[in-house]
Amino acid sequence: MLDVGDEAPEFELPNQHGDLVRRSDFEGERLVVYFYPRANTDGCTTEACAFNDAKPDFDDRDVSIVGISDDPVADLESFADDYDLAFDLLSDEHGEVASLYDSYGEKQMFGNTFDGVFRNTYVVDPDGRIEAVYEGVTPDGHAEEVLADLEDSSAEVSP
Repeated sequence: MLDVGDEAPEFELPNQHGDLVRRSDFEGERLVVYFYPRANTDGCTTEACAFNDAKPDFDDRDVSIVGISDDPVADLESFADDYDLAFDLLSDEHGEVASLYDSYGEKQMFGNTFDGVFRNTYVVDPDGRIEAVYEGVTPDGHAEEVLADLEDSSAEVSP
């Protein structure tokens, strides 16, 4: 995992509309970068909807949100449309950016081994450095946890 104080890796990925989004587009503001395994699955939908519901509170604190998965753009577009998501979902089909953020690798599910995205979240500070790290996130309540940590402005590393 990246550590608090590390420089957040740059990325350039297409969003659900096919427009390129870069980490550097958010310089000067905080950015929540959350990695999730698969659009339109229960946990990922819970997490995305919670970030979406809390988006006005993040906006009030000048904090932007992006979600990153290895889903193709078309899947992200339908996911965002189905749930009226008001933030960018980014397509990292080969896991290259997720790998830079230590959020991609070998997983096991139903007896199968495959490469996929780990459910981790990073808060990037206005200077492009990692401000908080959340590893192995539980989707339910996570957006609220990040928001509470930002409100405390004492966010370090959460388990």
